[in-house]
Amino acid sequence: MKHGNQIYAERLKLVLGGVAQSLPIGFLLATLLVVVFNLTSGQSVTSVSATTGERILVATARVDNFWLTTWYFAALLARLVLVMYCRRALQQGLDSNAMRGITGRLAAGKGIEGMIWGLLGWIVVDEASSPASTAMLLGVMAAISSNAVSLLSPIRLLYVALIVPMLFVVGGRFLAMDGLMYQAMGVCCLLYVAGQYGQAGLIGRGLSDSICLRFENLDLIKRLEVEKRAADEAKERAEQANQAKSRFLAAASHDLRQPVHALGLFLEALSCGPAGVSQRSVVDHAKAASAASREMLDTLLDFSRIEAGVIQPHLSACRIQPMLYKLEQELAPLADAKGLIYRSRESGSVVTTDMALLEMILRNLISNAVRYTERGGVLIGCRRRGSRLLIEVFDTGIGIAPEQQREIFQEFHQLGNPERDRRKGLGLGLAIADGLSRSLDHPLTLHSKPGRGSVFRISIPLAPSDAGVSAPDWPQPKHGAVLAGRRILVIDDDEAVRMAMHTLLQSYGCIDRMAESLQGAMALGDWVPDAIVCDYRLGDRQTGPEVIRQLRIHYARPVPALLVTGDTAPDRLREAVSSDIALLHKPVAPDKFWSALSQMLANN
Repeated sequence: MKHGNQIYAERLKLVLGGVAQSLPIGFLLATLLVVVFNLTSGQSVTSVSATTGERILVATARVDNFWLTTWYFAALLARLVLVMYCRRALQQGLDSNAMRGITGRLAAGKGIEGMIWGLLGWIVVDEASSPASTAMLLGVMAAISSNAVSLLSPIRLLYVALIVPMLFVVGGRFLAMDGLMYQAMGVCCLLYVAGQYGQAGLIGRGLSDSICLRFENLDLIKRLEVEKRAADEAKERAEQANQAKSRFLAAASHDLRQPVHALGLFLEALSCGPAGVSQRSVVDHAKAASAASREMLDTLLDFSRIEAGVIQPHLSACRIQPMLYKLEQELAPLADAKGLIYRSRESGSVVTTDMALLEMILRNLISNAVRYTERGGVLIGCRRRGSRLLIEVFDTGIGIAPEQQREIFQEFHQLGNPERDRRKGLGLGLAIADGLSRSLDHPLTLHSKPGRGSVFRISIPLAPSDAGVSAPDWPQPKHGAVLAGRRILVIDDDEAVRMAMHTLLQSYGCIDRMAESLQGAMALGDWVPDAIVCDYRLGDRQTGPEVIRQLRIHYARPVPALLVTGDTAPDRLREAVSSDIALLHKPVAPDKFWSALSQMLANN
């Protein structure tokens, strides 16, 4: 049996502990018996004559005080030796090799003690003894037997060693006496031994099961602790890997954004100048490639913003149809280029949402549907369900197997793109849609069958009937004259970016100055800009918000400022958002840069 030695050791400890504490009760019981039998020795008792029916006095047997005293000291000595041995054994500890020896010596001691208690019957009981003495002896023997059941049942050998000699010797005394009643008492003593032995066996098995269960629970706790430590270690490794991934993405994204940002600005400035047909075609292709790179980096940025928790939804009541129309104007040409049918059902519903974030979710869902559909088409529809509106994106694409329907919402997971074709994206679209839907508390669900297509559903609360409807803030057309003659200070530690910004701002008609640090900007003297465009991360551990704050103090007025960053680390994103300065992310699309700068200067 598993834990056999441990279970036996626990049972033996219980017996040793009980015996070690039994000296007082043994002393009191033996003393009480000696006193009672000594005081009642030779007394006369009233009886009834069997012939005349008269009451007569009958003298009871006299107890031999010598043997009673001898028995008393023998009983005390046996009990004292056992108690001292048990205490010593407990103090020394139970070695697995010594437990059997301890049990054997304890059994021998209990056998001697049982023999001594049994001899009491030969000393105090005979045919002339009073019935009260006989009853008291049997009662004491029964009490000792019952106590032994609870004390010695963990190891039945010890119970047998005590009770068999005791009751067999007492029973032998009654069997040796004249009279059927005394002989019946002797037989009852023997039967009592058998019954008590069975009871001790039941208690012992129950105790063993309880101890075994305790050890099994301890094993289970140890296994759970081991598994918990393994799970904690695995969780820690996963968190470290996730942090390493985030740091890598942030570093790689920042380093890639710098040249792509400069490239886009150079191309925009180049497209504003005169060029022949062939040069114009080359520029257009270069701008398309730059835009594709910017789109992929923006996708990484969106994912980093979700991880950083800096996306804060701004809910308002909005009409859904203008946004659906805008997405159709943007994405229907992609479907047409693949020979797909693009349909969007009109809806007059007003919902409570952040329209910019909802638009990002639907753009990712629709783009994904177009990307993975080769025949048929894409349908965008709206349905009312109680107090909510379901926007559904149907496609007739490849479909998604049930076992993959959870995995597709994980970052960088793509179906049917083992070669990582960049034209099929990065595998972040659905992860971004899922993260944004949770931020908005707009549940996103999927139903799909392989080869039959898919339908993504997003559930949005309908706006109350009395809610004021917000008008969407669509980009305004560009007018170059807005920025002509405005003084712009650009602070960036990357020379290529400074040169590209200078070229672009010159094409807008701006008067610009370039600096790579706070000290460089201070060195411009009395030249005060109308606006500051500052990179977030500069040399010498300077940050854009701190440089802007120092410059505003230097100019003694709150100069409008635009913060530009290529950093996507979660901590940096949270810090940048908390600076309360207008923020753009590299690579910045020239039209977005123009729009942000124009809007900022229009208010000053």
